[in-house]
Amino acid sequence: MGELILIVDDEPGILTALSGVLNDEGYRTLCTQSGEEALKLYEDEKPAVVFLDIWLPDRDGLETLQALRELDPAAAVVMISGHGTASTAVKAIKMGAFDYLEKPISYNQVVEGVAGALKYRDSLASDTSLLSSLERTKTRLEPKRDLTPAPELPLLQEGDQPQRTIRKSVVLYGLGLHSGRRTGMAIQPLPPNSGIHFVTLPANTHIPAFVSGVAETDYATTLSSNGESIRTVEHLLSALHAYGVTNLLIKVHGEIPVLDGSALEFCKSLEEAGIEDQDEIRKELVVDRLYEVGDNGEKRLTLEPADDFSVSYLLRYPPPIGEQSHEFHLTSPGIYRQEIAPARTFGFMRDLKMMNELGLASGGRLDNCILVGEDNVMNTELRFADEFVRHKILDVIGDLYLLGYPIRGRVTARLTGHRNNIALLRSIQEANA
Repeated sequence: MGELILIVDDEPGILTALSGVLNDEGYRTLCTQSGEEALKLYEDEKPAVVFLDIWLPDRDGLETLQALRELDPAAAVVMISGHGTASTAVKAIKMGAFDYLEKPISYNQVVEGVAGALKYRDSLASDTSLLSSLERTKTRLEPKRDLTPAPELPLLQEGDQPQRTIRKSVVLYGLGLHSGRRTGMAIQPLPPNSGIHFVTLPANTHIPAFVSGVAETDYATTLSSNGESIRTVEHLLSALHAYGVTNLLIKVHGEIPVLDGSALEFCKSLEEAGIEDQDEIRKELVVDRLYEVGDNGEKRLTLEPADDFSVSYLLRYPPPIGEQSHEFHLTSPGIYRQEIAPARTFGFMRDLKMMNELGLASGGRLDNCILVGEDNVMNTELRFADEFVRHKILDVIGDLYLLGYPIRGRVTARLTGHRNNIALLRSIQEANA
C-alpha cells in the first residue's frame, strides 16, 4: 500500500484531478473541502503529505497550516493556490510549508511535490533538534481581533429587524478590477454585535468596515490599515447593505473580486450561504435633519429624513450615455437583486490611458465592465436602458454602509461619486461627535 496523501481544496474538480494523479502513482488519498475536517483527518489518519489550498470556506489555508504544524511539527504540507500572491507563498514557507505550487498544477509538479515532501518529512523526523527549532521559530497568525461594531452615534435607534449573518462560509474567486491580479475572498459568519470586518491575506491585517478606514476614493473605495489595503469594497458592501447583513468576516487578497462588474454574484453567494437572523435587534441610523456635501458647483449629495432608505440619482455624461435619472427604494433584498444588483461598473475608452498610468483598471475585461466608446457601448448589451445610473445607486448603497449601520433616510445625488459619498459620512460623524 502506498503512502496516504490528504488533499484539501474547496474545488471538487481539483480534488478529483489531484486524487487521480496520485492514485495513478500508487498513493492512497483522502479528500476534503474543509480546513476543520482536514485537521480531524490528520489526527485520525496521520497522512504522510498534505496538499492544502489557500482558500477554504471555513478557515483559510494559512490558519489550517498553522494548526497542522501545531499538531505535528514534522507535517509535510504543500500549499496550492490559483489566486495567491508571491507574498502568500513567502508567508506559507516561513510558516513551515514544504512548497507552494501555483494552479494549474502539472502532473510532474504533483509527483515531484509529493516525492520532495516525503523526503522533507523523513529528514525532519530523524532530526529532533531541528524539530525543536522549528517549534520555537514558526510564524503564527494572531487569532484575536477586536471584532466590535462601528462607533455608536446619537442618531442610532433600534429598528424592527434582527441582526444578520450567514449560515455557512463561502469562497469566491476572480480578478481585481484595478489591480488586475487574481484574487480570492472568503466570507464567514460572525456573532451578534460584531459588525463587518475585513482581514487581508497573507498579512492577516484586520480592517473594520468603517468610514474611518477609507484611504482612497479615486474610481473605487479603498480601506487601509497598517500599510495594508483592500480595494473596491463598495459592490460587496452594497449587497450586504441590501440583504441586511450586519455581522460578517471577509478575508481577501488586496482587492475584492470584480466578478461581472456588478453586485449580482455577491447576492447569489449570500443566498448560497444562507442569511441567518440573529437574536439581537439591529440598530439603524435614523436621519433627523438635512446633511449636504458638494463642490459649490453642480455636484450635490444630500441625506434627509424619510420613512425608509432610498436613493435618487441624476447622472450626466456626454453621448452615448447622456442624462439619466433613477429613484430606488430599498424595501427588500429581492427588489435590490432585481433592479440594482445587475448594474455593472463602466469606463470610457478615452480614460483608459490615464487610468493605466495611475495603475488602475488593469483587471478591466470585456466581461466585467461596460466599455463606452465615442459613439456607443463597445463590448456588451445593456441590462437596463439606464444601467449607468443604476450602478451609481449601487455604489451609493455600498459606500454609505461604511457608516457601520443601515440608514433610514432619503439620499439625493447629483453628478457625485465615491469621494462625495465618503464626505457625507464624515459630515454625519462630525455633526454627531
